[in-house]
Amino acid sequence: MKIVVLDGFAGNPGDLSWDALKALGDCTIYDRTTPEEMIDRVKDAEIVLTNKVCFKAEHFRQLPKLKYIGVIATGYNIIDCEASKAHNVVVTNIPAYSTNSVAQMAFAHILNIYNRVDHYATEIREKNTWVKSRDFSYHNTPLHELAGKKIGIVGLGNTGSATARIAIGFGMQVFAYTSKSDFQLPPEIKKLELDNLFHECDIISLHCPLTPTTKNLVNAERLKMMKPTAIIINTSRGPVVNAQDLADALNEGRIMGAGIDVLETEPPSTDNPLLKAKNCYITPHIAWASYEARVRLMEILIGNVKAFIEGNPINVVN
Repeated sequence: MKIVVLDGFAGNPGDLSWDALKALGDCTIYDRTTPEEMIDRVKDAEIVLTNKVCFKAEHFRQLPKLKYIGVIATGYNIIDCEASKAHNVVVTNIPAYSTNSVAQMAFAHILNIYNRVDHYATEIREKNTWVKSRDFSYHNTPLHELAGKKIGIVGLGNTGSATARIAIGFGMQVFAYTSKSDFQLPPEIKKLELDNLFHECDIISLHCPLTPTTKNLVNAERLKMMKPTAIIINTSRGPVVNAQDLADALNEGRIMGAGIDVLETEPPSTDNPLLKAKNCYITPHIAWASYEARVRLMEILIGNVKAFIEGNPINVVN
């Protein structure tokens, strides 16, 4: 079979091998593909692998040879699944490969804000503040412990649950907004309604998928419910947070800070209000991208393609 990878660079910038995939067919790998290039590159392919290149209804009509799309990610909203099903194209995703990495990034942001790691590292390197200090210890910001703080986790799937386990290890009080019943939760996690979660918790960590219900879930109204000492962490999807509303809350000092790994448009435009918002710490959508997570991603990717070729597709989403 002819296999085409449309945008392989993000998952494999050169530190992993494509050899196992190449062994499965006539394989062409592109680092990146623009929407304008896509049809020409895949017109003869039966198997296509994509991370962010979209497949809409009109594309399927132009690709009669296409039999399989493997999304090189967990989210598969880039594919029109109804159209793919109508054209008998199997679509798979890669579930749960980055669970621990995303939970780790959520706490990297939390710890950075609570311990001001970036602030002090930058001051010492650029301003010699510790060198100039008259005391053995130098600090010019409040520092806080996590033990005893209340964390509210929105979405208790794989990454939300992993984040909860870390929080329990820190001695935090863990609350969750989840469709799971109280009987399905461990005793260390208490269920709360969404507005109560925002009102009561010191930290809100978002781990929900992007749906019509969750879009703009964090908005001006909910931000007003939060404590002025509270922080918000988003490692889920950018549009779950209304960027302007969050920027306003930060700039006006209505909440203490935010740690953000995802934005509505990626890469962001220069006018995104969060880029210059006060106490907003942004990482460039890298929570998923640890070496270990990408090794798992590649292993599952190869397993998905191999299972399809053998006639027993797995991780099918359409």
